[in-house]
Amino acid sequence: MGKVVMYSSVSADGFIAGENDQPGPLFDWLTSGDVPLDESGVLKVSQASYDYTRAYWDQIGVTVAGRHVFDLTDGWEGKPPSGIDHVVVVTHRPAPEGWDPTAPFHFVDGVKAAVAKAQELAGDRIVEIAAGDVGGQALAEGLVDEVRMDVVPVVFGSGKRYFGSVDAQHLLENPDVVQGDRVLHLRYPVRR
Repeated sequence: MGKVVMYSSVSADGFIAGENDQPGPLFDWLTSGDVPLDESGVLKVSQASYDYTRAYWDQIGVTVAGRHVFDLTDGWEGKPPSGIDHVVVVTHRPAPEGWDPTAPFHFVDGVKAAVAKAQELAGDRIVEIAAGDVGGQALAEGLVDEVRMDVVPVVFGSGKRYFGSVDAQHLLENPDVVQGDRVLHLRYPVRR
């Protein structure tokens, strides 16, 4: 079974979006470089960010996200982002009316069930859990093997927290650190 990784870009003060769910400059690093990150031609990063991010993205099999993110993105129009095979949506509600049942999206009630479904679908590939409330719940349940953050030099002051509403201490190991252009890539194994 592959690793379970909690991931997002994050402000220097720990937020993944502002109060109004807007990411502000958190993803500017993905379009400010000169090395194409994918075939779209839109995502261009520094060489250091490319080496770090492309290698990680190529290992992801499934993303787990909350219904809030699913709704904000309009379900990525039925196509998982960044070439990922499947998306597992943590929700207490059914798929939206009119949703294409053949789209590789799975609607699951609860974080534990979502991670189990994602691991089944991912096989030996990485299960990526979006940071925020769902990621924080998975961390609190002991389901996360690694925390990855792309720390962007901006201070939000308030907003949606990277770890959601986690209210207990969780120890992480020393990070691997990669300096990109306008981003610091951190990878922390979760201490068991």
